[in-house]
Order: sequence, then C-alpha cells, then structure tokens
Amino acid sequence: MKRRTLIKAIPLSLLAAAGGVSIWRDHAISKTAISLSEDNSYDQHINLNDLLGEDLFIKDNLEKPEQKIAKTTEIIIKDDEFKRLKSVVAHLQRVQNQVGYANFNLLGFDEMIRIGRNFSSVGSFTRAELDFFEYIFTADAKAYGFFGDKVIDNISSVIPEREIKKIARTGHYLFKGQSIEKYNRVRKDVGNSLVLTSGIRSVVKQTYLFLSKAIETDGNLSMASYSLAPPGHSYHGIGDFDVGKVGYGHKNFTADFSHTDEYKRLTDLGYVAIRYVNGNPFGVRFEPWHIKVV
Repeated sequence: MKRRTLIKAIPLSLLAAAGGVSIWRDHAISKTAISLSEDNSYDQHINLNDLLGEDLFIKDNLEKPEQKIAKTTEIIIKDDEFKRLKSVVAHLQRVQNQVGYANFNLLGFDEMIRIGRNFSSVGSFTRAELDFFEYIFTADAKAYGFFGDKVIDNISSVIPEREIKKIARTGHYLFKGQSIEKYNRVRKDVGNSLVLTSGIRSVVKQTYLFLSKAIETDGNLSMASYSLAPPGHSYHGIGDFDVGKVGYGHKNFTADFSHTDEYKRLTDLGYVAIRYVNGNPFGVRFEPWHIKVV
C-alpha cells in the first residue's frame, strides 16, 4: 500500500550572497529583455512545438502507460506549500518572458534574483520563494524514487559563455567539444529531419521544468521525477541533449519517438547511447530522445 508523505515547510538557512560569474557579464541588464526574434529566431520550416517541446511536455497525458509508476512512497506537496510551488513557477515564467526563451536556458540562480530586482514586470523573489527553491534543489531525490546521480551541487553554478555555442534556428545551446561534435555528427548521419529539442539547461531552467511538472501532477514530486530529473540531477547541465523529429511536436518527448525512422537511424549508428533506456534502474521513464554525451 502506498504511503503518501506530505512535505512540510522546513526552515532553511539564508541564501549565500550572490557570487560567481554572471552569464550576462558582457551585457547591460536591460539587454536581457530578448524575445525569439533575430538572434533567437528559428527556421520557419521547424514547427514551434519542436522549439518549445520541453515546455509543452509538462502538459502531457499523465495517464499514458509509459508514465505509470509503482513506488512504495510518494512525496506530495499540499496546501500552503503547493501554493508556494505555484508562486515560484509563475515567477519563473515572468523571468523567462523577460529574458527570452533561449537565454532562460542558461540563466543562473543569482542572475535570476537580480533580474527580479531590476525589472518591475518580474518583481523581486520573496524570501519564502527563494527558500522553497533552495529546498527543492537540496532535497534528497532518492526520497522521490529518483536514483540518478546529482551532477551539479552548487545552486549558484553558472555556465561560462566561452564554453557554449548557440545552435542556429533551435533556440538552444550546446557545450563546445563533445556535445557539439556528437550533435553535428548525428545530424549529418541521420539527416535534416532530426532537430535539437533541448540542449543546455541551467539549474533555474531545470527547476522551472520540474516544478511545472509537479503542478501537473498535483504536487506529486515522485511522479514528476519520473518524467523530469530534479534540479541538479539533469545531465543537460553538463553535456547531454535531446533530439526529435521535425514537426513531431511534444510527441518527441514521449515513447512515440522510438517508433520513428529518425530513432531507428539513430540506434543503427552504433555510436549513439540513450541515457535512460527502457527499464533503467534510475527511476526514470524510457527517454529514447535523450542522447548520452558525458
């Protein structure tokens, strides 16, 4: 029988002073108000759903067979903490609207706070919101039934601009070196019908996606972690990326992708490994779209 656990508000130490190198260090703060135009544009033949697929995926059908989970313990946020969860997600949505979709993928925690302070359209994050954000980041994901590694330990980690490159007409970035080399090789071998659907995700972006999924699961963090890695546990933060079929929309983030010709060609290549295979031991659903790099 499932034991349903309610997360209570837990007092946390005050957040450390902002530090590290800002990803906006070469730009005036006002220049972060960027939308998907010009430099952030995408090729008109690519469906908008491909570009925004990872965000649209949070609204998938939770009753699909591949999403059902069997866990002895479920961690569920309720009542005031669920309201706090929704408040943080709404605040992060305002940040994304301010800086633009592509830039939001790279946004650091400290820069997120500064943007809230500097733009009235975003508004300053409250202490309660920041405490909740930190609690989610520092929580033991194994309690959710997620057994993947934590690959980013610092909530204020930043993504150095010199180490990344924007992939034209996708709205996403990849790390230079292994990530870009593998992506370019895959695109060459599979063809232009394959598209980058998600590249680098900062702690802020992963938190936004994870908490958005938690809202869709009525506060069930265990079910949310079956579809999206908790903050700090996503390999998107250190090198992995997602691919999909052009025009396939949110289905690129479902098991349906494994039935496409693009997926068959991927697996036939021999040098491509899928991070979360079917029946993996990490408490994660089958992700045929998630390319393992590191």
